[in-house]
Amino acid sequence: MADAIASSGTKPLYSNGYKATVLGLLLATYTFNFIDRTIIATIGQAIKVDLKLTDTQLGLLGGLYFALLYTILGIPIARLAERFNRVTIISASLVIWSGFTALCGSAASFAQLALYRFGVGIGEAGCSPPSHSLISDYYAPKQRATALSIYSFGIPLGTMFGAVAGGWLAQEFSWRVAFVIVGLPGILLAVIVKLVVKEPPRGHSEMKEAPLEAEDVVVEPPKPAFSMGNEFREMWAVTKVLFGKWPVLHMVLGVTIASFGSYGSGAFVPSYFVRAFGLDLAQVGLITGLIGGFSAGVGTLVGGFLSDWAGKKSAKWYALTPALGLLICTPIYILAYLQTSWEATAMILLIPGVFHYVYLAPTFGVVQNSVDPRRRATATAILFFFLNLIALGGGPVFTGWLIDHLAQYNFNTQNPAGLIAALFGSFGLPETATNFAAACPGGVAPAGSPVALADQCRTTLALASQQGIIVSL
Repeated sequence: MADAIASSGTKPLYSNGYKATVLGLLLATYTFNFIDRTIIATIGQAIKVDLKLTDTQLGLLGGLYFALLYTILGIPIARLAERFNRVTIISASLVIWSGFTALCGSAASFAQLALYRFGVGIGEAGCSPPSHSLISDYYAPKQRATALSIYSFGIPLGTMFGAVAGGWLAQEFSWRVAFVIVGLPGILLAVIVKLVVKEPPRGHSEMKEAPLEAEDVVVEPPKPAFSMGNEFREMWAVTKVLFGKWPVLHMVLGVTIASFGSYGSGAFVPSYFVRAFGLDLAQVGLITGLIGGFSAGVGTLVGGFLSDWAGKKSAKWYALTPALGLLICTPIYILAYLQTSWEATAMILLIPGVFHYVYLAPTFGVVQNSVDPRRRATATAILFFFLNLIALGGGPVFTGWLIDHLAQYNFNTQNPAGLIAALFGSFGLPETATNFAAACPGGVAPAGSPVALADQCRTTLALASQQGIIVSL
């Protein structure tokens, strides 16, 4: 597996085959990370109806309740990863989030499900910071964005598998079974990662590919003495890099804003297909999973390869590549959600995701290349702190609140107005207006209600979902 450096210094520490194996296992781990993180979006409509939730509550479960501890614990776990075995941290984290994902299937109330989602967030906080650090020690700077793009491919893979498997399991069995089935395999993967992946020396990838002298071999420097003062100084040093250099700051802000919209709208796309087109969960999981897997997968890989290729000519392309992608994708997204058939919507959605997801690998590559080896896990954690607390924590909640708000307006308006009128008009409803959440608990009319009310609940929620997603983009 691993090829130790001979005393003559004639071999690299790890073979290319072993590095590919490590990258593949980290990719699998990140895939499970996103399966367990995003499955709630696919089966959210079933949870909403069963537990009689509002879309704001769905947004909290998919966003803030997951993201809060995920982001808060990310930095201290990253600091541990700078000092201790990163492979152990990744494996232990995988066990924790997989176990809590399975426990979500036992939730009998919103409060219980929220508690388990907090647990998923705690576990997943230990995934990417040490993984980014490991990858950066296995791969040289000019290969780093490409390697990180392959690792980031876990996002579309996890989203796709979570959607397809989650939708089918929820449709054939129940949303509770879906949580259990997708959660438990992660525990087995954690054991494999711990047994196979080796901890490389910090900064190993900065060495010459085949050193000729023993002194050319990178030896990991001694760890500084632990103290709270040292820890805060280290975090402040990394923060100054991320927010003190304009190019890096612009990329961090850009990816945060872009992710706010994509996390928010993406959390309700599966529910939109159910509400607007009457598809079942298995169909929705297959459609959204394949769309997300293809478009986001291609975009993620292209972003890494393209930015590394163009970046050899000018480093500005690490910023221009994601900027151009986001500029192109937004109007295409809006066009997709204005369609009146699911076929047209699905076909158009294949296009913008390719341009959208080119931002991932260049951003991660720039951040990793901006700090020294011992600070890489911390850099990822600080990036994720702002990215996920604002975007993942706030995006789904904002979109869910917006859909609830627009549904309340549309339900009390005989002739639903356009989007702009609905946005402004929803703030001026009289106190005597009918409460949509009470009239349509879980978004559907109570059993035995008149057909007219059932139709009104359905059309109101479908229109509000379309409007909320478009605004969130």
